[in-house]
Amino acid sequence: MGKATHYPDTGHRAPIALAGLVVVLLAAGCGRDDIRPAPPQAGVVGQREWPQVTPADPAAANSVLMRAISLVGTPYRYGGNTPDGGFDCSGLVNYVYNDMLDLKLPRTSRDLAAYQGPKIEPRKLATADLVFFGSGGNVTHVGIYVGEGRFVHAPSTGGTVRLDHLDGSYWRRNYSGAKRILR
Repeated sequence: MGKATHYPDTGHRAPIALAGLVVVLLAAGCGRDDIRPAPPQAGVVGQREWPQVTPADPAAANSVLMRAISLVGTPYRYGGNTPDGGFDCSGLVNYVYNDMLDLKLPRTSRDLAAYQGPKIEPRKLATADLVFFGSGGNVTHVGIYVGEGRFVHAPSTGGTVRLDHLDGSYWRRNYSGAKRILR
């Protein structure tokens, strides 16, 4: 592995290759046409503490995490559900869970939000939980939680699969809940 880099906002160390990936991810875009996240910030104002919660099946959660992160940079495409063709938000979730765990999930973000499984409080999120966004009680977007308040998702036309922080102003304002798929 490469030399470690220190991130002053998190106090963690990561290999330089990972540091470069995170910078690229934060600069990218993802989701539906109506999703307009705020530009990435060096430090997120009002950032919450994100306790590390051990998933019920750490091996399965890790495989979901690694596959989701490996797809960062894949182009957004409405209705897309493959790395070659691009992804929309629920297409990404479906692809990752099917590819890594042979688990078939509902296709839309709304149906995923209604899918079986307990709702999760933000402070109890574990790797591989699904996080949902919308307004007025309507779920319009979904991502995969990766830890430390971050999630991978496919946000908007012209963008790519990327990593964002739940404490970003857009995401915090439109957060509508989370579900645990792995039990």
